[in-house]
Amino acid sequence: MAHYAKVVDGIVENVIVADQEWIDGLDGQWVQTSYNTYGGVHLLGNTPLRKNYAGIGMSYNADRDAFYASQPYASWTLDEETCLWEAPTAKPDDDKLYNWDEDTTSWVEVE
Repeated sequence: MAHYAKVVDGIVENVIVADQEWIDGLDGQWVQTSYNTYGGVHLLGNTPLRKNYAGIGMSYNADRDAFYASQPYASWTLDEETCLWEAPTAKPDDDKLYNWDEDTTSWVEVE
C-alpha cells in the first residue's frame, strides 16, 4: 500500500492510503506521494518522491513533478530543488525563538 493524493486543478483535495490497483479504478488524477519525503530528501535514505509529502490544500505542479505548500509570505521564494519556501534572509541560528515579520522582511525574536 502507498499514499496517494487526489489532485483537482493543481490542488490536493485528499490524501489516502491504498493499493495501486484500487487507485487505477478511480476517476480523477491521483498522484503517489511519500510520507517520508521532505525537501527532495527521503528521510529513510530511499529514493525521494515528488519533493514533499502531499497535504490537503498543497499544490501539485506536474512540470516540476512536485508537491509544495502555499507561499507563506509575499517576500518568500520557492527553492526549485527542494520545493520549500525560503525567507529572503536566513533565520538566526541560535537557541532563541523567532517569528517572521513581513512588514520589515526580517526575523523578530519572540520574547
